[in-house]
Amino acid sequence: MNRYTGFRILIVDDNENNLYTLHALISKYMDVEVLEANSGQAALDIALNDPRIDLIVLDIQMPEMDGFQTASMLKVRKRTRDIPIIFLTAAYKTDEFQKKGYEVGAADYLLKPIDDNQLINKISTYLRLIEKERDMNRQLAALVAERTRELQQAKNYLENVIGNMGEALLLLEPSGKIKAANPAACSMLGYEQADLIGMSIGDVFEEEEQEQANAFMGTWLEALIRTGTISSIEASFIARDQRRVPILFSRTAIKNDSDEITDIICIAKDMTGYARVGAE
Repeated sequence: MNRYTGFRILIVDDNENNLYTLHALISKYMDVEVLEANSGQAALDIALNDPRIDLIVLDIQMPEMDGFQTASMLKVRKRTRDIPIIFLTAAYKTDEFQKKGYEVGAADYLLKPIDDNQLINKISTYLRLIEKERDMNRQLAALVAERTRELQQAKNYLENVIGNMGEALLLLEPSGKIKAANPAACSMLGYEQADLIGMSIGDVFEEEEQEQANAFMGTWLEALIRTGTISSIEASFIARDQRRVPILFSRTAIKNDSDEITDIICIAKDMTGYARVGAE
């Protein structure tokens, strides 16, 4: 039989003899830690200050704050609202009181005199459910940790590829503002990444024809919407020192599920030293 070592149960009764009997019964069959409270207020104080209570066995008939009131107070507090409560009573035996017990949050409602086997079986059932839930949470946590590790590895790999690629990479908003730049882009343009972020692509890019330059966020954005990609074109980067750096420039759109462009990836190859196609 599972003796549920490591679990903690709070028993609540204003009668010291009842507490002694209940404590002895639970300890006979289980290796759980048993805490005692002799009033509803004492039960609240213990439960609110001890985050490790797994189950509460609560007498109903108590002075000042009865079991119904105590349960209600426990269920409205975030720290204690998920702790299962087993009601015990010798006086409130009618269906009406049992209904009230479940309405205030009881997991079970047992009548005195206590049937030892019934009570221990009930406690075992809830502890077993808690144990199973914890096992599932541990498994889930392990899976999440493994998946997080895999995602971090993939992220590190991608960042390494982007950081070491020879071509410049700029990530744009649909409006043309720069969201990110890789080291090659920063080197080619002579800017720190923090300086590039927020600039317009038009501040660092020009096409050879003025008409093309003026249509940068017009005609080619429309083409991106239609095709998702624009093939390489010859253009220039405008470096921080106003140098023109000849480039071969490509643009690819990233779209969401609604087919709306969310980001634009621009890749530029430095063509300095390359003869132009068709040049004599």
